[in-house]
Amino acid sequence: MFAVVQVGNHQYKVTEGEIINPDLLGFDAGQTIILDKVLLYSDGTTTQIGSPYLKNVEVKGEVLKHHRGPKTIAYQYRKRKDSARTVGHREDLTAVRIAKISA
Repeated sequence: MFAVVQVGNHQYKVTEGEIINPDLLGFDAGQTIILDKVLLYSDGTTTQIGSPYLKNVEVKGEVLKHHRGPKTIAYQYRKRKDSARTVGHREDLTAVRIAKISA
């Protein structure tokens, strides 16, 4: 059994017990959340596709922690101008464990 959910601007294929790391969510650690923007649901025999979302399916998750992702390095270089610049960036993420997918 799996579902495809939309969290923010990203889509995740999730199963029960899986941990996803979407962008920072405004929930406290230990709080239970409901991901109601379900795009697709499959239980192994039947598949439901939303247009755009399914109304009778919801995914429950538990916020584990807030953390920062790996550093991404951006490097700009212009030849013959003695100019180079390195910029680092880290995303703020939220770890969410998928507790239950209910149809």
